[in-house]
Amino acid sequence: MKLNNLSIIVLPTIMIITFLPSLISQTCQKTCGNLPIKYPFGTGPGCGDQRFQPYVTCTDQRLTFSTHTGCYTITSIDYNSQVMYISDQTMSTCTCAQPSKGFGLDWDAPFSFHDDTIFALLDCSTTSSPIYRSNGGNNSTFPMCDSQGGSICSLLYSCDAVSRLSLPISTCCVYTPVNLGPSFEMNLDKLKCTSYSALYGYNGQEANPEGWKYGIAIKYKFNFNNDYPALCASCEKSNGVCGFNNGPYKSFACYCPGGLNRATDCFYGQSWSYSSRFLPCKTGTMSIFCFIWFIILAFM
Repeated sequence: MKLNNLSIIVLPTIMIITFLPSLISQTCQKTCGNLPIKYPFGTGPGCGDQRFQPYVTCTDQRLTFSTHTGCYTITSIDYNSQVMYISDQTMSTCTCAQPSKGFGLDWDAPFSFHDDTIFALLDCSTTSSPIYRSNGGNNSTFPMCDSQGGSICSLLYSCDAVSRLSLPISTCCVYTPVNLGPSFEMNLDKLKCTSYSALYGYNGQEANPEGWKYGIAIKYKFNFNNDYPALCASCEKSNGVCGFNNGPYKSFACYCPGGLNRATDCFYGQSWSYSSRFLPCKTGTMSIFCFIWFIILAFM
């Protein structure tokens, strides 16, 4: 082998090895437990949309949603409607009544409450709670609740778990998300309430609180215009998972089967496999080293 040919081999090889960590990455999974994971969510660092990664994580095959008020289990995700459903273990339901500090969304996070979500504040003080106000000069107070609150409160207080607390229905107040204000905050300590219940549907059983869908429905947006990124759509069509590089610019990355990190999609797979079908090269780390070996063979 001539010296010139050797330099031609060595320089590209050094460059490839230098950038090898950016070409190979962890594998982004398509599921977390029994939940399918799609954009904008991810299962690890560099997976999904970087704006969502601090809030939605997969740990020990459990998908969780984090805010400044705590961590909550994600029970399901409707990707067509862009709605995420979570469960708060500290809230009261028809089968369990317990104290809670409330729930809130981070104001700068890409989430908002879905219109179907209903909050029922329980065991609120009728004398010091800010959700009650005086009714003229007869020294009586009334809650600043929604019109549908009366029926929801009476049905909730008919449940065995809530009825055992021996609370009057007048201490219940129903809130919808729009009434939580721009901070999306429900601080039960400040509201002088002991607990709350949340539901996002009646499951066709409006008069039976035991059959209601308890939990919180949260909407999310891909971006300001809520447009699905074209690069991500192309990546997913090629059996890849959308993500981003952990470099300073957080550029788009398509994670392909085998651990390869591509800048566009994974459509390279068929032609690459065909050209190397007689060699023990597979996608991922071995493909990179096989590619380096091909370069060396070409100049020998």
